[in-house]
Amino acid sequence: MIKNYFITSLRNLRRNWNFTVINITGLTLGLACCLLIFFTVRYEVSFDKHHQNTDQVYRIIRHTKANGEKGYNPGIPLPVLEAMRNDFPEIKNQVTCTYGMRETLVTNIEGVSKKKFVDPFYAVSFVGPEYFNLLDYTWLKGSPKTSLTNPGSVVLTERQAQKYFGDADPMGKTIRINNKMNFIVTGLIKDSPVTTNFPFTVMLSFSSLKEYGSFTEWNDWISSYGGGQMYIKLPAAISKDQFEKQMVTFSKKYLDAKTAADLEFLLQPVKDIHFATKMSNYAGRTISKGMIWSMVLVGVFILITACVNFVNLATAQALRRSREVGVRKVLGSTRSQLLRQYFSETGVITFLSVILGLVVAQLVLPYVANILNIKSEGVWFIKDPSIIIFLLILMITTTFLAGIYPAMIVSGYQPILALKGKAHSSGSHQSNLRRGLIVLQFAISQAVLIGTLIAYSQMKYFKTMDVGFDKDEIVNVVVPEHEHGEIEKLAAQLKGESGINSISFSSFTPMSQSNWQTGFTFENDTDFLDFDIVMRPADTAWAHTYGLEMIAGRMYFPSDTIREYVVNEAFVQKLGFKSPQEIIGKRMAIGGSDFKLPIVGVVKNFNTFSLHREIIPCVMTTLKDNYGMLSVKLAKNAGKTQIDRIEKVWAATFPDHVFSYTFFDEKLSSFYDKEQKLFDLFRILAGIAIFIGCLGLYGVVAFMAESRTKEMGIRKAIGASALHIFGLFSIDFVKLIIVALVIASPIAWYAMNEWLQDFTYKIEINWSVFVLTGVAVVLIALITISFQSIKAALMNPVKALRSE
Repeated sequence: MIKNYFITSLRNLRRNWNFTVINITGLTLGLACCLLIFFTVRYEVSFDKHHQNTDQVYRIIRHTKANGEKGYNPGIPLPVLEAMRNDFPEIKNQVTCTYGMRETLVTNIEGVSKKKFVDPFYAVSFVGPEYFNLLDYTWLKGSPKTSLTNPGSVVLTERQAQKYFGDADPMGKTIRINNKMNFIVTGLIKDSPVTTNFPFTVMLSFSSLKEYGSFTEWNDWISSYGGGQMYIKLPAAISKDQFEKQMVTFSKKYLDAKTAADLEFLLQPVKDIHFATKMSNYAGRTISKGMIWSMVLVGVFILITACVNFVNLATAQALRRSREVGVRKVLGSTRSQLLRQYFSETGVITFLSVILGLVVAQLVLPYVANILNIKSEGVWFIKDPSIIIFLLILMITTTFLAGIYPAMIVSGYQPILALKGKAHSSGSHQSNLRRGLIVLQFAISQAVLIGTLIAYSQMKYFKTMDVGFDKDEIVNVVVPEHEHGEIEKLAAQLKGESGINSISFSSFTPMSQSNWQTGFTFENDTDFLDFDIVMRPADTAWAHTYGLEMIAGRMYFPSDTIREYVVNEAFVQKLGFKSPQEIIGKRMAIGGSDFKLPIVGVVKNFNTFSLHREIIPCVMTTLKDNYGMLSVKLAKNAGKTQIDRIEKVWAATFPDHVFSYTFFDEKLSSFYDKEQKLFDLFRILAGIAIFIGCLGLYGVVAFMAESRTKEMGIRKAIGASALHIFGLFSIDFVKLIIVALVIASPIAWYAMNEWLQDFTYKIEINWSVFVLTGVAVVLIALITISFQSIKAALMNPVKALRSE
C-alpha cells in the first residue's frame, strides 16, 4: 500500500512538474531559512551554559538611580572587593574581581629571539583563584586553588600556550606583559567555548595588580573602570533579593549618606549578561531577547509563506483532480485512504525540500555566520543530532501544515458530482481561501520589507548625524606606558612629517566604548553630586585634532597633571547654569581628591558614547600618565605612505612594542555592528519572503490562465486588447497586495518603533516608508503576473477556443 502511495505520488508530481518545482523551491528556501535561524538562535542562547550552577552566579553592577536605566555600570570600584570579603565572611571565597586589560602586548622572553604578540581587549585579565570557584574550566596542568595564588603567576589556555610557545611545555616559562612585568606560567586550561562572555586566554594573578598598576586607585570608592568587574556565587540559603538588601547597609557603611542614597549595588545573573544590551561585557557582544524572538517569528513566517504556496496551488488544482477522486471513490477508496494519498504527495515534496534545504543552508552558512558574527568553522548540520531532530520535526510540521487543507478538500468531494465535473460547489470558498492566503503571504513580506527600510534609515542616520567632532582622516594608534619625555619626542618627530595636520595624546577618543566615570564635588560642597561625569583626559591639541568647538572660556594650559578643567554643555546644563559663561572660574574636584581646581572653558556637546545613549556631563583635563592613545589628523587623500611614516617614527620611539592602528571613522562604524548585521539579515529575509510570495503568485496566475483559456479566447475574438486582458489578471492581485499592506503597516510600525526605543537618537518613522513598500511590492507582483498574463493575452484565439 505504501509503495502504491509513493509511486502514485511521484506520477502526479511529475505530471504537474511546473507546480512541483514551485512548491519545492519555496519550501526549500523556507526550510533553509528556518534551519539557519534555528542554528543562530541556539548559538545565541547557549552563552555560558557550559558552566555549572550559573543560577547562583551573578555579576555585581552599580545603578545610579538619578540616571534611571542609563545609570547601570558593570565597573566596580576596587576597594569594594576587600570590604565585601570582610563584611560577608560566608561568601569570602565566592566573590572575585576580574580586571580585563585593554589591547595588550605579550612578549615570550624565553630564548634569544623574543617573540611579541598583541592580544585584543580583555583577552588578558587579572583574576584570583576564587574565580574558579564560580565558573568551570577543565585543567590540563596546575591547580585552580594554587596556580594564581602568588603574584607573578599566569594561567594560559591551551591555544594561547600553543601561540606563545609552540609545542613546548609552557609550564614554568615566562611571559612579559606590556614590557612592564614578568609572569611565570603555573597552569594550563582547555579553551573555553566560543559561546562565553569571559574570553580570557591569559589569566594573570589578581594579587599582581597592585604592583602592575590599575586605572583607578585602591582607596577610591567612586571611580570605576568598565573592565574591573565583580562576580559572586550566592549560597543556596541566600536569595538575590536578600543579598541586594544587605548591600544597601553595605553602601551606607562605606559611602556618604547622599552617595549611598543615590547608588545601589544590584546582582545580574551571569546567564543574562549576553542579553543585557544596556551594558557592556568582556565578549563585546550582546543581543536582546526581543531580537531572538524576532528571528524566531521571521523564520516561522517564512515557513508559513512557503506552506501557503503549497495550499494555494493545491486548492487551485483541486478541481482538475475531481474526476480522479470520483473514480477512486467509485472503486472503493475511503476518505482516509485518499487523505493518506494526498499527504504522501505532500510528504514527498517536503522530504525533497528538506534535503535541498539542508544543502542550501550548509552552503550559505559561512556567509550568514559572517553577517551575524557567529562561529561556524567545522559545523556540519548532518552530524549534529539536534539539527537532525529539528529537521524531522520541521518536516512533519510542514507536511501537516501544507497538506492538511488540500487533502481535506479533495478527499471530501462527492463521487457523483466529481465524475460529472460539478465538484466546484466549494470553488467560491476555495477562491476566497486563496485570496486570504495571498494576503497573508504579502502581509508578512511587506512587514519584513518595512522593517528593513526603517533599519536602513536608522543606519543612514547614524552615519550622517552630527556627533560634535570630526571623524574623517583620523588615525588612532595605541600608545604603551611611557617614560618621561617619550611622547614629547614622538610628537616632535611626527610634526615634521608631511601629510599630517595635527597630532594629540589622550586616554580615549571622543566617542569610546572604554570610559572612565567618576563622581565629583563642586565649589563649596563636600558631598558628591548625584550624578557621575565621564572623563576625557587629553592634551591641549586634542580639541583641535577632533574639531571640538569652544563656546566659552579657553582651553586649559599644558601640564603633566590635573590643573584645570574644560567641561561640555551637558555639564553646565546639569548644574542648572543658564549660560556656559557663568560656570567659568567655578571650582571642582574629581573622584576622592580634596583639591578643587578651576573650570576654564566649555566645549559644545559631543557624543561620548554611541548613539544608543544620550550625551552626559563630560570633563576634559590634562593627565599625561594616563595617555594611551595617539590621534593623528591626516591631510585629505593621504595614503598608506603617511601610515608607514607614522609607524617608522613610532617604532623608533617604542622599539619594544608592536605598532597597531585603526581609522577613527571605521571604529565608530563598529559601534553599530549589531544594527548593521540586523539590517543585512532583514534585507536577505525580506528578499526571500517576497521571492517565495511571488513564486506562489506566479503559480496561481499560471493556473488561472490555464483554467480561463476559453474565456481569454472569446474576449480576444470580440476585440479585447492585450492590455485589457493583462488588467483582468492584475487588478484583483493588486487589490490583495494593498489589503496586505494595510494589515502589515501597523504591525511593522509597532515592532520597529519598539526597536527604535533602544536608541537615544533615532529617526521618526515616516509614512513614505509604507508607500514605498507598497509601490515596490506592487511593481514586483505585476512583473511576476505579467509572464503568464501576457502569454494568455497573446495566445491565438482560435487555439484558445478549441482547448478543453
